[in-house]
Amino acid sequence: MTQMKQKPFLNFWQIWNMCFGFLGIQIGFALQNANTSRIFQTLGADYNNLPILWLAAPITGLIVQPIIGHMSDKTWGKLGRRRPYFLYGALLASAALIIMPNSPTLWFAASMLWIMDASINISMEPFRAFVGDMLPQKQRPKGYGMQTFFIGVGAVSASMLPWMMTNWFEVSNVAPAGEIPDSVKYAFYVGGISYFAAVLWTVISTKEYSPEEIEAFEAYERHLKGIKKGEDHIVADRPVNKFVAHGILWFLAGAILTAFFIGFQLDKQLYILSGGCIVFACIQWTVALLKSKNRINNGFVEVVEDLFAMPNAMRQLAVVQFFSWFALFAMWIYGTAAVTEYHYGSNDPTSLAFAEGADWWGVLSGAYNGFAALAALVIPIIVAKVGQKLAHMINLWIGALGFLSFLVIKDPALLLLSTVGIGFAWASILSLPYSMLSNVLPSNKLGIYMGIFNFFIVLPQILAAAVLGFIISNLLGGEAIYGFAVAGISWFIAGFSVLLVKLPEED
Repeated sequence: MTQMKQKPFLNFWQIWNMCFGFLGIQIGFALQNANTSRIFQTLGADYNNLPILWLAAPITGLIVQPIIGHMSDKTWGKLGRRRPYFLYGALLASAALIIMPNSPTLWFAASMLWIMDASINISMEPFRAFVGDMLPQKQRPKGYGMQTFFIGVGAVSASMLPWMMTNWFEVSNVAPAGEIPDSVKYAFYVGGISYFAAVLWTVISTKEYSPEEIEAFEAYERHLKGIKKGEDHIVADRPVNKFVAHGILWFLAGAILTAFFIGFQLDKQLYILSGGCIVFACIQWTVALLKSKNRINNGFVEVVEDLFAMPNAMRQLAVVQFFSWFALFAMWIYGTAAVTEYHYGSNDPTSLAFAEGADWWGVLSGAYNGFAALAALVIPIIVAKVGQKLAHMINLWIGALGFLSFLVIKDPALLLLSTVGIGFAWASILSLPYSMLSNVLPSNKLGIYMGIFNFFIVLPQILAAAVLGFIISNLLGGEAIYGFAVAGISWFIAGFSVLLVKLPEED
């Protein structure tokens, strides 16, 4: 008989240590998000082509996150279950951060974005599952809240690094055409070192539970719920004929869309959308072939099967995530171009006005992340008053108003007010969906399902890369500022979608 044991509650500093690595991860993401478009434009990219150049990041996450989740679920070594991925991902990401601002050409920078994003995802995905591994259910919201706090602090410091280099250390923020300014280069160097140091702190300071301890904890939780071993696990076994039939439907959809795009000579970026349908069809056919030959004991089949076996609440939250992250990707793509052009009157990367606008966008990025860190302290109070779903809706709608205000406010300094709403929505997106999801995930596949849930962070980014360029260029006059209008509408839709989520405690 399996020994039962209650998972111990951790104190404040233990939770601090286990989440501290997220500070480094967010430093990497913030430098990437705030400066990649600037680097691309400096190396000659037209901002109408920025979405396609950003495509590397979401595609990488789509591939890497479920694979790493599956592998980390099954890894038990000297460093533990999740920590090897923290450490090795940090090594790769730190190296990529140092190399990225030294990119000699646009294609090299796009390649480095791919490598950097893959490395960051190797570190990040297991950190989400780490909270479930280490904390009892009642403490998990605190764990995700602590992660959100470090996300805010890391993003503030990293987003403002180029501005600080210029204004505090008198490092030049302008450079000849085709060269990255020294302020950006030094910011990435500091970020690379900080990333590795923060993750290393978590690796050294936090010891993971052994497989035997994890089993004892799970046995205790099953005992409290009055269920037997295996009853809390989702068994995914989708029939082969469904994979074949649905693959045909997705293939036909992709073929029809491709013919439509070609026939009307629409933007080639839209082929990403039709190509994605065809790729998904091929994935389903591949799974059908492997299952027909009884070759099911591999991560590829398991991830795809689990995708179709998601709990209902997870499916509903996936819709919320989709529209939430579509808005964020629009902001990251068009933030630099919108502020420099609309508020500073320049789209010339070699001009002082563009440099000042790009630096100010970095400050605004730091500001919304700073407000997110403060919001992480306020959101639990809102949740206690109105519940998780209504709190998330309120925060998303406040953020939507923040996006739309960019079109109304002309004074760059007053945009700091806009970032308050964006910060509240950002903090909510990073915590409340995971908190709502924590009670519906099967304990035997926590890593995989965290990776699959991140599909709905990645898929809207791929869609944004496919359609935003077309929408902005052809429907909205080619003005980057309207990317913020699209983002605001998307967050209004996400907020409404939250109300449709059915959580177990509501049954």
